Amino acid sequence: MKKLASLVIASVILAGTTLNLFAAEEAATTTQIPKASSLDELLATVKVARTADSALNKQRIKDFQAARTRQKSLLDNALAEEKRQERRTVTLKAQYDANEVKIAEMDDQLKLKSANLGEMFGVVRQVSLDTSQRIVGSVISAQFPGREVFLDELGARKELPTIVELQKLWIALQTEMTQSGKIVTFEGDVILGDGTKQTMSVTRVGVFNLLSDSGYVVYNTALGEMQALVRQPDAEFSDTVSSFIGSSAAMEGLAVDPSRGSLLRLLTQKKTTMERYHQGGLVGYVITALLAFGLIIVFERIIALTSIGSKIKKQAKSSTPGNNPLGRIMSIYQANRDLATDDLELKLDEAVLKETPKIERGVNIIKVLAAVSPLLGLLGTVTGMIATFQSITLFGTGDPKLMAGGISTALMTTVLGLISAIPLIFLHAIVSGKSKSIVHVLEEQSTGLLAEHAEKGA
Repeated sequence: MKKLASLVIASVILAGTTLNLFAAEEAATTTQIPKASSLDELLATVKVARTADSALNKQRIKDFQAARTRQKSLLDNALAEEKRQERRTVTLKAQYDANEVKIAEMDDQLKLKSANLGEMFGVVRQVSLDTSQRIVGSVISAQFPGREVFLDELGARKELPTIVELQKLWIALQTEMTQSGKIVTFEGDVILGDGTKQTMSVTRVGVFNLLSDSGYVVYNTALGEMQALVRQPDAEFSDTVSSFIGSSAAMEGLAVDPSRGSLLRLLTQKKTTMERYHQGGLVGYVITALLAFGLIIVFERIIALTSIGSKIKKQAKSSTPGNNPLGRIMSIYQANRDLATDDLELKLDEAVLKETPKIERGVNIIKVLAAVSPLLGLLGTVTGMIATFQSITLFGTGDPKLMAGGISTALMTTVLGLISAIPLIFLHAIVSGKSKSIVHVLEEQSTGLLAEHAEKGA
């Protein structure tokens, strides 16, 4: 095919050259023949043209032979180049086949020599990536930041690790294991609740907690910085921090978060007692007001009834009427002792009835408050549940926390109602018992006076 292509190229070049010569000669002939005006001139012109054509044809043959010689030389050169390239092709193909065989042999040798190294490479990559993830989430990184950079690079590399890199991986693993069993105090920047950064002493307890003088500190793995909790957990946990930091004893108790800060963050979201109280809203405030009003009545009644009871006891030991219920009954008895027994009984009953409302004043109010408080709590719960279900209707149930939070808020009024009702019920029983006891003493004393009057009349 290459030889045929060379012949075609040479033929095209030769034909082009010949056509150019013919065109040039034709143009010259056309321009040289003049126009004849007679037959003699025409004959002479024909003879001249014939002689010119004969010379022109000879020149054409000569030019064609010269062009043919040149084209033959070009063709010979092209054929020689083709043969040279064919010989070179054979040589290169033989070299290519030899290289293929050599590469296959070297691949086999590489597989034999790097079989165990390939397995090691996979293990090193996996261990590097796993260790990097563990270090990123470890509170030890708060004291030693940036250790994961080398591990990430080692895990992403495609080449076999060097001895130095394997040693650095071993040191990283050993450092993490060693530091996990230490309690260390170091200086570090802590982001406070208001967003400011402050350098302070931080105590690291293994891989579990970070402590400062102000309480627990958490390590934000996403930002790579230490942050003070917005709110410390309950006192039962936070009180152990100060005692632990300031203790010089060999052993000291400390509340440890095994989740490395997750539980502490959840505890900060736990609502305090006052926050839960304010969740009760207007109904909760009304229940609190009723409880306060009831307690005021209870304390006033207990003080008053205790004073009345003490005066009655003293009056029972004295025959001189005083300014107390029993003294006033005795005054009525002494003023009407000349009456008949039946009439005197009516007078004494009337006196007891007059004293009874003063003694039992406020007892029924306490009872009503104890009954109304849980009803108000139930009212607040129902209205809260209605609001919760309205939110579910509008926004759906995609967020269970929304529904749980609404129900928790709604139930808070029930809790407040029960907290108000339970002590009021007990206090009502105490006040009611005291008042009934005093009334019973008055009835008993009036009955004794009637009996004494009846004995004298008999």
